[in-house]
Amino acid sequence: MTQTSTETPMPHNRLEHFPVAFFSAVMGLMGTSLAVEAAGFNTVGHGIAAFAAAVFATQAVLYIIKAVRYPTAVAAEWNHPIKLAFFPAISISLLLAAIALRGSMSDLAAIIWGIGAVGQAVLTLAIVTSWISHRGFGVGQMSPAWFIPAVGNVIAPIAGVPLGFVEASWYFFAIGLLFWIVLLTLVFNRLVFHDPLPGKLRPTLTILIAPPAVAFLAWLQLNGGVLDPLARVLYNLALFFTALVLLQARGLLRLPFALSFWALSFPIAAMTIASFRFGALSGASVFTAIGWTLLLLLTVIIAGLVWRTGWAVRRDEMCQPEQRSAASDVRRSAEYEIDRR
Repeated sequence: MTQTSTETPMPHNRLEHFPVAFFSAVMGLMGTSLAVEAAGFNTVGHGIAAFAAAVFATQAVLYIIKAVRYPTAVAAEWNHPIKLAFFPAISISLLLAAIALRGSMSDLAAIIWGIGAVGQAVLTLAIVTSWISHRGFGVGQMSPAWFIPAVGNVIAPIAGVPLGFVEASWYFFAIGLLFWIVLLTLVFNRLVFHDPLPGKLRPTLTILIAPPAVAFLAWLQLNGGVLDPLARVLYNLALFFTALVLLQARGLLRLPFALSFWALSFPIAAMTIASFRFGALSGASVFTAIGWTLLLLLTVIIAGLVWRTGWAVRRDEMCQPEQRSAASDVRRSAEYEIDRR
């Protein structure tokens, strides 16, 4: 007599599937706090920065526990062509925190900047090493998320220069600028000559805005705040990419929610700050008006992302095994394509 058994799904721990990409939420919140402060709402900006710091601390503890209990899951993210690019979001969050603290607590800001800068330098070397030595990556696996390591490098001078780390800031700016140009060529080759980005990665198109916008702010720190030709070139490139992304807004709004939607927040925040700064230096009110418009858009984006992320956590949609997430993505993307037609 033989017994038949029914297969049951393998149990999983949600912590095992806690994604490193979640740190992009901290980038967005920290960027929003700086954008709000740039508009003159310092108290509100400080409150958002405190909330972002609490989110970062919680995520850091959870990811450290994940690394200890599930090292193979962390290794799988590191070896993934897209998830790999999100590891610098950790060091970028620290660099953004240093920017937020540089005015009120410069000593603490210097310590945080040092930790973030070392982490950024190490991660940049490790990721570039992985890129050039890994033979499994294909053109179809590239997305604008690959800009994140480059963005991290150009962020460093914004707090690094006023905190006294001038030469280190030049190092990070040079590396970030170089890899932005290299990756911009590769990403546009992928976008123009290959299949469109899958639905869950389309929001990462917004990251195109971040490198020139952040580089503009970093260059102003390095050149003494002069609105010279390079500063104008960087800002206007950011303006072009902002317009390009806004033209994709209708399609982006129809996509099913995914963590990649947090990619919308930080680039818009960076462009908001850059617009306020450009408007102040140029004396042209139109750029200040662009800053206010983007700040309003950023407020709506952040409110929507916080609400939708909380809703996803409540419905147990987050931190799920890749198979379940992939099946859900296929179904929802198919629905999106049907609606689009």
